[in-house]
Amino acid sequence: MSTQQNTPSPSSPSAGPEKPGRIAALAALNALEGAALVIGGIYLLTVGLFGRPDSIQQAEMGGLTLVALGLIPLFAARGLLRRRSWSRGPALITQLMALPVAWTLLRSQGALIPAGIVLAVVAVTGLVLVVDPATTKALGIRGPRTTPDA
Repeated sequence: MSTQQNTPSPSSPSAGPEKPGRIAALAALNALEGAALVIGGIYLLTVGLFGRPDSIQQAEMGGLTLVALGLIPLFAARGLLRRRSWSRGPALITQLMALPVAWTLLRSQGALIPAGIVLAVVAVTGLVLVVDPATTKALGIRGPRTTPDA
């Protein structure tokens, strides 16, 4: 009678180090931003097709642009969840691009100010998570190489 243990072998995918919660949170923030951009783009496309925009061409191009830009953080979120090192770049760029948008919303008036506050909090939180050393290590990104003093 042989006894087998239910431990994963070293070659199994689940044998690697645990995925830090930071990566899941960063992926969620990127997915949220990507979904918001895609939804905004679909809204502009719908208004361009069925509404009465000032310029149909601007509404359609704006909608297509937002949908295309929304795909970037969505792909980054998927890459982060799969722990792909390339996903850190698009995630970082997404957060950096969100900061000026948040600033513009904060300087406006009415209901756009709370939206600017939310976007600023999401962007700053995303930046903190993306540059966190634990995130970098979990994604397999090595730090800068240092040469010994001669």
